Amino acid sequence: MIYHRKSPKRVLLIEPEYKLKYPPLGLMKISTYHKMHGDEVVFHKGTNASIRDQNWDTIYITTLFTFMWKSTIETIKFYQRNRTNIKDIRVGGILASLLQGDVEAQTGIRPHFGLWEKVDRLPPDYDFANGTYEYYRNNASFAYTTRGCPNRCSFCAVSKLEPEYVDFIPLKYQLGSNKKDLILLDNNVLASKNFPEIINEIKECGFLKGATHGNSHRSIDFNQGLDARLLTEEKVELLSQLPIDPLRIAFDDIKLEKLYIDKVRLAHKYGLRQLSNYVLFNYKDKAEDLYERLRVNIELNAELGLSIFSFPMRYIPLDAKNRTYVSPKWNSTQLRGLQCILHATRGVVGPKKPFFERAFGKTAEEFKYIIEQPEEAIFYREKMRPYSTAP
Repeated sequence: MIYHRKSPKRVLLIEPEYKLKYPPLGLMKISTYHKMHGDEVVFHKGTNASIRDQNWDTIYITTLFTFMWKSTIETIKFYQRNRTNIKDIRVGGILASLLQGDVEAQTGIRPHFGLWEKVDRLPPDYDFANGTYEYYRNNASFAYTTRGCPNRCSFCAVSKLEPEYVDFIPLKYQLGSNKKDLILLDNNVLASKNFPEIINEIKECGFLKGATHGNSHRSIDFNQGLDARLLTEEKVELLSQLPIDPLRIAFDDIKLEKLYIDKVRLAHKYGLRQLSNYVLFNYKDKAEDLYERLRVNIELNAELGLSIFSFPMRYIPLDAKNRTYVSPKWNSTQLRGLQCILHATRGVVGPKKPFFERAFGKTAEEFKYIIEQPEEAIFYREKMRPYSTAP
């Protein structure tokens, strides 16, 4: 339903020049909200003076991670220089919420904190960019079936941004027309008491195992990962009814090794072969802990015939304005060395053992030795001692 205003507004939606795979979901919902009222909506990524200096009634600027502080503040200040002296510039998102006071001190704008409730429940406007910008998964719907997380992990901002857990949000109205895939952004869907209902609605929306869209198979991705501690056999059986690609399970602590291995075996039992996981490091772990978690996946791949891809995720404090943080059990040399390896692998640790051992070493001790070397020694180490096999 569209509610036309007597005087439609001109609304500008801005995403800073972030390098992202997915479109800004918050702005997509704000676009829906304004189009419902008959407003003109324009989306732009980055800074553009000719767009900035037009007559706008409202400018919305989204923000993401706090370590993107510099480019985010520069973007806000750029649009504040609008020649029509626009007063209604609204800033929201993760950075703006976690560093609300700092943003206000730098720009004079008091950002919106957390979710904008009346907008968050609206369907995204999948046409808001008018095809101008290409994102990695343009042929996918983006949705939430829950909000929040009952866990209060100190490394995660969800409990601050979404303090109340919502067990069920209807899916159907969030889907884009004629989208092949589905990406669910729930922070902890397994915690929902309505989990079976969520699975049933996903299937009713056409995302069943083996389902096709045109000539291609459909896929669903619980993109934020699943909590291994809540992954019961009943829930795995329900998940196995969906075209999941991949099944993501977090492996953030070496203390969870046995639990994680048990859950991977459970997924294998129910025919889930394409797996992925997020592996937190630079938090309370040490370099050897990260290596052991990566090695566990390599061994499970070989034993079970799986294809587990790992994504090491560097911990950055929730209020950090850059990526320089070094935890007590790591050092800057090790983090730089690891980054050299991940740069070569594009941030992914693949499932093949020979490649893993060439890139990360055959033992935790060798891994630690590698990442403590100068960059040249890391990149050309096959020709160097003591771990080289070259003649």
